[in-house]
Amino acid sequence: MPSEKSQYIPPPPIPTYDEATRGNSSSSRPNWPPPASPIDTRPDHEAEAQSLLFSRSRQPDSSRRAPNGYQAPYVESDDEGSQWTLEDDESDDDEEARVRREMQELEVEDPLDSSSARSSSSWRKRIASSLPQWKWQWRWRLPRFTVRLPRQSDVVDDEDAEPSEPRRRFRLPNFNSAAAILLVGRLIAVFLILGFLYILFMSDLFTNMTRRIGGHMFDPEAVRQYVQSEINSETMRNTLRHFTSYAHIAGTEGDFALAMDVRNDFMNYGLEDVTVDEYYVYLNYPKPGGRAVQIMSEDGMEATWTAALEEKEVGEETAGHQTFVFHGHSKAGDVRGPLIYANYGSREDFKRLADKGIDTKGAIALVRYYGTQGDRALKVKAAELAGFAGCIIYSDPADDGFLKGDPAPNGRYMPDDGVQRGAVSLMSWVVGDVLTPGWESNEHTPRLEKEKANGLVKIPSIPLAWRDAQVLLQRIKGFGEPCPEDWHGGVPDVEWWSGNSSSPVVRLKNEQDENDRQKIWNIYGKIIGVEQNEKSIIIGNHRDAWAFGATDPNSGTAVMLEVARIFGDLLGRGWRPLRTIEFMSWDAEEYNLIGSTEFVENNVDSLLRNGFAYINLDTAVSGQEFHAAASPMFRKVLYKVLDRVMDPNLNATLRALWDDRNAELEGLGAGSDYVAFQDIVGTSSIDISFGGAAHPYHSSYDNFDWMDHVGDPGFIYHNLLAQVLGLLILELADRPILPFDMGNYALSLGRYLGQLWQWGEDKGINDKYNLDPIKDAITEVEKSVSEFEKWESNWEQSVLASNGWEPVGLGQRRGDYNSRMANFETGLLDLEFGGGIPNRTQFKHVVFGPQLWSGYDEAYFPAIRDAIEVEDWALTQKLIDKTADIITKAARALLE
Repeated sequence: MPSEKSQYIPPPPIPTYDEATRGNSSSSRPNWPPPASPIDTRPDHEAEAQSLLFSRSRQPDSSRRAPNGYQAPYVESDDEGSQWTLEDDESDDDEEARVRREMQELEVEDPLDSSSARSSSSWRKRIASSLPQWKWQWRWRLPRFTVRLPRQSDVVDDEDAEPSEPRRRFRLPNFNSAAAILLVGRLIAVFLILGFLYILFMSDLFTNMTRRIGGHMFDPEAVRQYVQSEINSETMRNTLRHFTSYAHIAGTEGDFALAMDVRNDFMNYGLEDVTVDEYYVYLNYPKPGGRAVQIMSEDGMEATWTAALEEKEVGEETAGHQTFVFHGHSKAGDVRGPLIYANYGSREDFKRLADKGIDTKGAIALVRYYGTQGDRALKVKAAELAGFAGCIIYSDPADDGFLKGDPAPNGRYMPDDGVQRGAVSLMSWVVGDVLTPGWESNEHTPRLEKEKANGLVKIPSIPLAWRDAQVLLQRIKGFGEPCPEDWHGGVPDVEWWSGNSSSPVVRLKNEQDENDRQKIWNIYGKIIGVEQNEKSIIIGNHRDAWAFGATDPNSGTAVMLEVARIFGDLLGRGWRPLRTIEFMSWDAEEYNLIGSTEFVENNVDSLLRNGFAYINLDTAVSGQEFHAAASPMFRKVLYKVLDRVMDPNLNATLRALWDDRNAELEGLGAGSDYVAFQDIVGTSSIDISFGGAAHPYHSSYDNFDWMDHVGDPGFIYHNLLAQVLGLLILELADRPILPFDMGNYALSLGRYLGQLWQWGEDKGINDKYNLDPIKDAITEVEKSVSEFEKWESNWEQSVLASNGWEPVGLGQRRGDYNSRMANFETGLLDLEFGGGIPNRTQFKHVVFGPQLWSGYDEAYFPAIRDAIEVEDWALTQKLIDKTADIITKAARALLE
């Protein structure tokens, strides 16, 4: 390979511009280009490059100097003060050394210098310990990539071989300078700090409480104040106006439209996992002209009188028409028989008729709403069992009409044409879809035949206004027996007679559309918690209504959507609760609590593990008194919330008003969507409302104008209920320790047992069984709860001692403590195979649940009461022992 020591014939100097452009060929150099050197085998382009670099290193030749002072260009150092210069170097040796230094700085390898092939440093300037000895012209540079120019040695000698591409070599920086070491050190320090912070906040050092600091930490009190202050009465008023603008019976177009409205609202509010959950269930609908109540001629061939049936047109709907008068889940049929009046339609009332010798077989029963049998379905069932062919239920002014106060639309009571619609499915016997008791109603799941469904009555029925009932009552005057005083209603111009088999014949016609697989829609949206995100606080309200439904259910819908809006806003600001919050809009509640029950039956295992609490809204605002029916778990947290909410009309807190009337938590019966949660999966439930005053229940008069002018002018109590709901959600979802009142639960169990004993004492049957096993079990609960609640005090002391932080592992124990507290309710379920109330095994709770004939009313220890009712003493004692065993196990699980 050629080297610096090889003989080298320099090329001629570069011609001047004039020489290069002169047109006369005689002026061109005769020896240009020069002959190739016999020992220089380099390519022409390398030779030319070398000549440019070294042309000035030769001794100047005056004979060959270009005219006009032309000089060959050369590369200047970028460290010098000027980019261009015309000064000559002081010596040729200095010039050659300078050029080589510039080549090194430009990373251009000299192909003639073998030492350059061995050099691989990307940093040609080295920082040494003798920095002061340098002339300070050095500055920071980014590492450079070295591109080696091609060499002759890279060419393959084999004539047949293809010429190879020039090789490019990437050389890593040589980090051997002080600056590089300093840079690496700083990077290592940054990584160490980040790793320490990750371990500090994302490991279990301070448990999951530190997750909240990863996003935003919100002051809990500020959040409570924000929720209360952001509730907007006008927004709820507008929501109610929209949701009452047309009728929306379950499964209809109006119902679907509102379902999509709720879905869109949830999405607009920023709720997560918004879901439309469909089920296929048995529903019935009235046919136009398919219903009739008529008094027939003596030969039965023609009607001498026909009831008006329908209410006057209120005219508030923006689409469709007012709902026809009918009973949900009624039996289709066209029956005739003598009319007999049977007071409130209780079993005792029908027994009284039988005791009077009145034959009721094949007759048509006329009974009034409310009274000693509040459940309309049980009225129809009692009539069926008494042998009646059909049943008519009317609203009497003595119970719900002008005798109680001003009727709608200007008052709270039913007008003369007002009709109370409703379902007559037996929800205290079977809850949910009556054809799929105990399992969810998906499209292709098996179903019972309607004739074999225990939840359906076997005779047709229809509701009636008192204006029509008046004619019927007048026509049976003189038939049967005069009614006792407590059977007298408030219908004017009537003499109260019972009627008998000789009474005028009445026709009851009920033709209807029926669908075994009618689609319904539940709508869900949630806010996922940051700590126990699998544990849920559920808020629910049904959406379907028999008519316009201003009070029932849309006052609850307006409140729920307003609270969902505020919590969605909090979510958008970075806030999250410790536990997941779920908002749910149920469908087909009016038909036997179908929507909520099907959801529960479809998610039994998950709810048994993770359902912490359920808050129900239904007939949310109809008066000014706050009411709550709940599991005893809620007393402490409810009182705390009521202390914060002020009634502006009465200038007092809700707690003060509660205490003034000596109010207590009411028992949960079988009247709304909490039934499946409390009684099937043991999710502690509470139903909240402002009531204490009547409203035109299930009639077309329960519309927006009524609510705006009579029910809640200014929507003040909608606002107060929204405050209560929002604060309840915060307490249950965002308190580190669930605010359940275990002590009150233990005391309540003792009170419930005392009521059961007194009930048996009144019947004179307490000697037939022994309640001591349950008494002993409740004593076990009291002891376990007393010991269990000590942990919360220990936790508080530990956190305070750690300046507000949870020590390692304490957060996990707190989560376990919360779960055991919530699971106490679940532990009161009879979950063995075939367990539950005998013959009504959907109901699993041994303490709460509807009694067979209690309907909407609460009943404690319902299975035991049912056995006592039928005087099956062996079964009674068996159920007492079983109940005691379940309660004892639940108590012990608190401490395990």
